[in-house]
Amino acid sequence: MNYCNQIHYSVITVSKGTFSERIDEALAKLPKEEIPVRLVFFGSPESNEQYLIRRNLIGEKLAALFGDSLPSFSYVAQPPLDGKLVLEVHGYRKSSEDQIIYGKLNTPYVIIENSQLRMLFCGGFQGSDLHATITQQSVQALEFLHDLLLKEHFAIFSIIRQWNYIEKITAMEDGKQHYQSFNNARSQFYAQETWTNGYPAATGIGASFGGVLVDADAVIFRTADAFATPIDNRLQIAAHAYSDKVLEHSGKELTTPKFERAKSITVDHCRHIYISGTAAIRGELSLKGVGLAEQLKTTMENIAELIGKAHLTMLRIYLKHASDYPEAKCLMDRYSLHIPISFMQADVCRDELLIEIEGIASET
Repeated sequence: MNYCNQIHYSVITVSKGTFSERIDEALAKLPKEEIPVRLVFFGSPESNEQYLIRRNLIGEKLAALFGDSLPSFSYVAQPPLDGKLVLEVHGYRKSSEDQIIYGKLNTPYVIIENSQLRMLFCGGFQGSDLHATITQQSVQALEFLHDLLLKEHFAIFSIIRQWNYIEKITAMEDGKQHYQSFNNARSQFYAQETWTNGYPAATGIGASFGGVLVDADAVIFRTADAFATPIDNRLQIAAHAYSDKVLEHSGKELTTPKFERAKSITVDHCRHIYISGTAAIRGELSLKGVGLAEQLKTTMENIAELIGKAHLTMLRIYLKHASDYPEAKCLMDRYSLHIPISFMQADVCRDELLIEIEGIASET
């Protein structure tokens, strides 16, 4: 066995009960044969104050359930469109040679070690003040991530996948767009090292509350047949090569989003592919005024271009408008994928984009 065959993803949806009861029901449905290394809860808090109360409640329930073996976890303020609470589970089927290490530095994290790699699952990185500016929150969240990387001897360039949730992502604050402010902070963070093998795969997506929230996977390879590969899409310009005309000004700074369209881990000729947040963009320009169906079709074509002969194993779909959910669900059903798929309502980083899709694919 190797990492590609041992990591699994599942989606648990809960539709009834109080928030506390929904958490209990979701946790009761965790796969029994897997070790959860990351749990991502999606819900609909009505304010940042309620967000913090609910995030803390999740932490308390996980501590009671797992004790010192806590998985990495985060709470994302995105309304699920197919239930009241969605729990995305990143689970690992441990082999005899694997060592599982649990730790905590601001937030819990998990490390898997074996002869081929050392894999870090971490997240829940947020600023201490959700009412601070997006720039301040971005810098602090990334500093927390950096502190953990340093503690566990991972370089910044070892980040293989990053999720970036940004409250009201397209909003302006003192003349600065939230997403561009985050991109500027991320560029400064990444500039501390040289990226010789591409940036991480990543998603930058809106959230209703929660300020700036960052999750990440990082990896150190130990054998020649275990390595990472950045993946370009010939139909799109790389996000980190965008021109100024598609960037939103943020003060005097104007930096591009530092991520690859996808990035894969290869272990023993098996590929595990992280698909970045993908939308209906060709070249560097969005498809405007074409409607949801055409944007979804173009997005899925972009994903197919990225993964080649690999097969999808999980998708997370973000819709700008909750009212588009029935049509999006119907359109996705036609693909007959038979994999875990979740639908969230979230602002996408460009006003004209109605849908964004991220996911995982595998090729053995």
